[in-house]
Amino acid sequence: MSDPDNKLILQKVRGYFDEKIVKFGPNHLGVGWNSTESQIVRFEQFRRLFAGETRFSLNDVGCGYGHLLDFLISDRIQVDYRGIDISDEMIKQAKELHPGRGEFELTSDCGRVADFSVASGIFNVKMGVPNEEWTAYVLRTIAALDRSSSKGFAFNVLTRYSDKEKMRDDLYYADPGFLFDLCKTTYSRNVALLHDYGLYEFTVIVKK
Repeated sequence: MSDPDNKLILQKVRGYFDEKIVKFGPNHLGVGWNSTESQIVRFEQFRRLFAGETRFSLNDVGCGYGHLLDFLISDRIQVDYRGIDISDEMIKQAKELHPGRGEFELTSDCGRVADFSVASGIFNVKMGVPNEEWTAYVLRTIAALDRSSSKGFAFNVLTRYSDKEKMRDDLYYADPGFLFDLCKTTYSRNVALLHDYGLYEFTVIVKK
């Protein structure tokens, strides 16, 4: 999302993910997740957004090495896929792993309006940015997801209801009620809050 207010924040995050993917390669550790299984659980929540659709266009914001595209293909979905990421190393890996499948670009701007847009994991690592500034970045990005989607969008965030002893200062934990209310009152009447899938996070589904 190419808002000028995001530039300094994105510069801080880019280095973190470049280092991850170079060190661990195209797997769950390379994008900062605990396991491949948890990645799949997150993708499964997005099924609520696509329910009943077998052919659609999708913007994948913070696409990493493109694992969501593999998930959709395995689900036999015909998707006009565009993955964007701020990490050059991520985009290199994504292109190598998906020759002739989907589009991957080094950018923070979707560059088009698709049927749907999703963002998985991009709000979690705040790299020392104060909570107030990071929250403003999250809200700007959600607004951009809305502008880039004609049918709906979805995103996930770590929850403030995480176990206190396991919470880390470098991570961002959001209030699910606040973001649900924001989306319900600003973007659509058809909003779902998913907070029951066994991870210390939640997913918001917005259908237009």
